[in-house]
Amino acid sequence: MTHASHPSAHPAAHETAVYTHGHHESVLRSHSWRTAANSAAYLLPSLHTGLDVLDVGCGPGTITADLAALVAPGRVTGVDAAEDVLTKARAVASERGLEDVEFRVADVHALDFPDDSFDIVHAHQVLQHVGDPVQALREMRRVCRPGGIVAARDSDYGAFAWFPELPALDGWMDLYHRVARANGGEPNAGRRLFAWARAAGFTDITTTAGTWVFATPEERAWWSGLWADRTTDSGYAGLAVSGGHATKAELASVAAAWREWGAHEDAWFMTPHGEIVCRVR
Repeated sequence: MTHASHPSAHPAAHETAVYTHGHHESVLRSHSWRTAANSAAYLLPSLHTGLDVLDVGCGPGTITADLAALVAPGRVTGVDAAEDVLTKARAVASERGLEDVEFRVADVHALDFPDDSFDIVHAHQVLQHVGDPVQALREMRRVCRPGGIVAARDSDYGAFAWFPELPALDGWMDLYHRVARANGGEPNAGRRLFAWARAAGFTDITTTAGTWVFATPEERAWWSGLWADRTTDSGYAGLAVSGGHATKAELASVAAAWREWGAHEDAWFMTPHGEIVCRVR
């Protein structure tokens, strides 16, 4: 496969989207829950010791640390657009005693790595937030060695399902779509991953889907609580108000609906994700 040239030859490549959620505690509460088992199970059969891995959009590093443990003594690099969250990622790696892990700031549209640097390039819940997901996948392919794998998993908000079907949560879904798209993202990314991968030049693509389901009392309380807090206090809340999509009072009403849903004994919530494993040739 012929790779694109090093990103330094493309100075115009840059991030054009705004990360909708920001890094409020309510957001990191969700991100820090993620593990390789609950968020990258589709990729695990492709992992073995000695692989070099790039984890794009690593956030607080919990998935990155799991990947590092699975491929040790392979080298694992986690990158994120936000320096502040990398402090948490470094702490996670340190607490687990992982030595072959490093974290650095990077823009997925123009990765500062030479061609053919990694065996696995992985991104979880990243492509839905970037300005140009196809360019992001091209960059992920460029830094992946021939025979290696580019893998991505993204949720698909339009396919979320829940019970009880509170009308206010329909309003939340409409609001989230409007805010995310105004920020340059695509909340229904899961269903588009295959098309984006083909547009990026991949020809050997395995596509699957996975889900998170929240139904036990503890899961309902956790999921509803973090979304209630995110709706009123996170970067998403600020963007919703500043963009004219909702008032603070309307956001408070949505947060109350989340708490109402979470208190219902029959409450059930499903988050589906599209998944791609692309073999680099």
